[in-house]
Amino acid sequence: MTNLEELDKRSREVFRHLVEAYVETGEPIGSKNLSNRLEMGISSATIRNIMADLESAGFLYAPHTSAGRLPTEAGLRLFVHGLLEIGALSPQEEQELTKHCKAQGKSLALLLEDATKALSGLSRCAGIVIAPKSEARLKHIEFVSLNAERVLVVLITDDGLIENRVIETPPGLPPSSLVEASNYLNSRLVGKTLTEAKAQILGERDENKSQLDLLTTKVVEEGLAIWAGEGASTSLIVRGQSHLLQDVRHMEEFNHIRSLFEALDTQDELLKLLDASMAAEGVQIFIGSENSLFKLSGCSLIISPYSKENGKVIGAIGVVGPSRLNYSRIISMVDYTAKLISRTIGNA
Repeated sequence: MTNLEELDKRSREVFRHLVEAYVETGEPIGSKNLSNRLEMGISSATIRNIMADLESAGFLYAPHTSAGRLPTEAGLRLFVHGLLEIGALSPQEEQELTKHCKAQGKSLALLLEDATKALSGLSRCAGIVIAPKSEARLKHIEFVSLNAERVLVVLITDDGLIENRVIETPPGLPPSSLVEASNYLNSRLVGKTLTEAKAQILGERDENKSQLDLLTTKVVEEGLAIWAGEGASTSLIVRGQSHLLQDVRHMEEFNHIRSLFEALDTQDELLKLLDASMAAEGVQIFIGSENSLFKLSGCSLIISPYSKENGKVIGAIGVVGPSRLNYSRIISMVDYTAKLISRTIGNA
């Protein structure tokens, strides 16, 4: 028994109910609990035999010395791609998402920001969106010291978007250099796009017109390089990471979430994954080690592309969280949000 076709009806039902129970509780599921959930009149002994077969096939495993079983990543993929029944959103959920995906004079950046926050809040996961690189004009930029080695770069654009990035600072950087860097950029770059700002600063450096010392110049250049994306055509927004900690029940789950936070900080790798999802149609689901980014965290990504009025895909939106997701509900939620964004952009 190695695939869905080889499971008989009874085995499918046992497996489906086990995964659904796991999604609800996060706990190992035993034959007695499954017998109570099933309406097929199957004895606990028969269920134990089916679970043993499923374990031999690599779809279940026994954590520690527990009498119950949990689905493996292979089992979760089997469930999601073959046994999952996609649920419908409630009217309240549709209303909430629709409210946040309306244009109402908002820029695309703010629309995506609101949609990502709403999706994160409803799914109780981290919301992520890959968006076209903003060409909004700068309103304010500031460098804030975090410690002796790192600086937070805060940027505000004229369309109201606020973003933060962390950069490494050169050794021996005095606090006054951050004030100098902020004043220097704000006096020259307000009203310019990131691309224009970066070109001007680099031009002044090459022509020896910069009024900054070597260390401050390095901070300015690295800050702008991160914001301008070194030629990247897309940017990444991640919101709601704190939701991932609210339903952690075991130290193993906590360690998975900690690994996920580290993965989310690796934005280059996440952007590659999202770029790949933009090339496909509809909702894409990545579970655990199916992708190298989540290999250690045991997490899942549910993502769907959105497009302009001409049908051209320009980004993707979705959620990332522990593999114990309510896939039925969240797949519908991600799909609905992506379609709302496409419709809003098309009508703008």
